[in-house]
Amino acid sequence: MTRDVKEIFGAAAGTAGAARGAGGAGGPAVTPPAPAALAAKVRTLAPTMTRSMQRVAEAVAADPAGCAALTVTGLAELTGTSEATVVRTARLLGYPGYRDLRLALAGLAAQQQSGRSPAVTADIAVDDPIADVVAKLAYDEQQTLADTAAGLDMAQLSAAVAALAAARRIDIYGVGASGLVAQDLTQKLLRIGLIAHAHSDPHLAVTNAVQLRAKDVAVAITHSGSTGDVIEPLRVAFERGATTVAITGRPDGPVTQYADHILTTSTARESELRPAAMSSRTSQLLVVDCLFIGVAQRTYETAAPALSASYEALAHRHTPRSGGTTSRR
Repeated sequence: MTRDVKEIFGAAAGTAGAARGAGGAGGPAVTPPAPAALAAKVRTLAPTMTRSMQRVAEAVAADPAGCAALTVTGLAELTGTSEATVVRTARLLGYPGYRDLRLALAGLAAQQQSGRSPAVTADIAVDDPIADVVAKLAYDEQQTLADTAAGLDMAQLSAAVAALAAARRIDIYGVGASGLVAQDLTQKLLRIGLIAHAHSDPHLAVTNAVQLRAKDVAVAITHSGSTGDVIEPLRVAFERGATTVAITGRPDGPVTQYADHILTTSTARESELRPAAMSSRTSQLLVVDCLFIGVAQRTYETAAPALSASYEALAHRHTPRSGGTTSRR
């Protein structure tokens, strides 16, 4: 039997991000993002916005100082939109109203005027020297990690950690690059004594999800938020009463319809030589590490001995062979 409240939420998935960011009618109050998180929020949510809302979001991210000096009417005129669109954009970005967004813009402008070095473009050309490729990738990875950290909802993260730490069994779903991240989380949890399984085969994922119950946890990892092979087992787990977690770059994507806890990753720009699978993996691994460390902290009395035991069990495999290294022939 499904949980009616979540099914109703799922039917309104298109407006879920705005309702969650603004605290929604009857929903829990959400602390507006700090100024430093504003640009990250824009990059994450822009792909899900209407074109008019994108113009507002891009304007405030590109020129926070200039936009902070504008009234709601002035920003609407600047972006060729309406006052209602400006207010809706502010709420989608996590601010109760435009006044709060202006305050954040002023704070962000002050930070930018404090002497921060100019941004480096992450666009990689086919004829770039390898040194430039390294520099651009390093910059983009750093930006992705910073954006993900700034955009993470600490209440959602804490709740997910608590559920994992107390779980009888944990199923983790992911395919493609997200499947590699699912395996990474699984092996980490196994090493601290938790029962965890990674499922990349959609049939096995669903048949295993059927066995989940109230004390179990299911984690879905999907950058797009719309991967059917990941959504289906999460839905089954949700309907069976398991606690469900979604790690996704689309906080209003279909996968969140069946998620009790949503952990948003950065949506980095995709390019011809840098597919989404690369940038999404970086942010997903950060979230996975946060979950693992949080669970290890909560279960330290059992996690520490389990880690020690796993290190000891593998120690002999890392012992240098007698006689030193052999030369190549």
